[in-house]
Amino acid sequence: MHKSVLLEESIKALQIKEDGIYVDATLGYGGHSYEILRRLKRGFLFAFDQDSNAILVSHEKLEPLGSNYKLISSNFENMVLELKNNDISGVDGIIFDLGVSSPQIDDASRGFSFMKDATLDMRMNQKQKFSALELINQYQEKDLFKVFIKYGEEKFSKQIAKKIIEVRKTKEIKTTLELVEIIKSSVPYKYFITRHPERRIFQAIRIEVNKELEVLENTLPEALKLLNKGGRLVVITFHSLEDRIVKNIFKDHTNIPDIIKGDPNISKEYLPKYKLITKKPIIPTQEEIKENSRSASSKLRIIERI
Repeated sequence: MHKSVLLEESIKALQIKEDGIYVDATLGYGGHSYEILRRLKRGFLFAFDQDSNAILVSHEKLEPLGSNYKLISSNFENMVLELKNNDISGVDGIIFDLGVSSPQIDDASRGFSFMKDATLDMRMNQKQKFSALELINQYQEKDLFKVFIKYGEEKFSKQIAKKIIEVRKTKEIKTTLELVEIIKSSVPYKYFITRHPERRIFQAIRIEVNKELEVLENTLPEALKLLNKGGRLVVITFHSLEDRIVKNIFKDHTNIPDIIKGDPNISKEYLPKYKLITKKPIIPTQEEIKENSRSASSKLRIIERI
């Protein structure tokens, strides 16, 4: 079963009003949406996910709570347009729970796991044509290296990319465990056993296939504009690259420009429209990590429209 990470902390952070309008940008399997919806009486929830399985499972979970919600089968990058199509221009809270869900990892056929054999896939949107299979078999060596070093921060990226090209000369690389063996043969044995480079390489491929960081960087500023006064944006990240993007965007929107900082007569138009609720991210308790090891790397950041 999927356990929503930092669930209590994130729901508390939203400061849900019973007549408010809320957005779950990453529906997943409905953990956060369920807790939001059961707190709404006259309010409404919009939830987004590009994974058709998530939409089906979450609808069954949310339906008993009422009809004041709408599940939208789309990437959250289309949030502003989809809300506009529903005559919504402002909301009271938005939550992003980034990364891949436990059911996606545990379903071997999706190709997210480096511990289970499956066709290379890793698409969050099953209708998307481009998958990990195309990436591994079509990208040039320099492009593979760029993906591995940028999104995986793997120090043996060059060697792994070179080995993939060598293997491709004789056969197509089709499965997750084939790729794991290639990674294993590209690095020192002790390093493979103790540092698990396959974890970082699979993360990098997944990010590239789904354009995760690019979409996040483009969407967060637009999501901030949707907030009503007092509305909050809550983001849960799972690795440093995501967290860095969120941290920097939040910082940009809550700081006074350096050129006028310190001026006692700053015009109102130059004052920040948002304030940071969390100067340092909220992290899971040891108890939560013990119950759900996948929560260990998670960080929660909160920003509010003022």
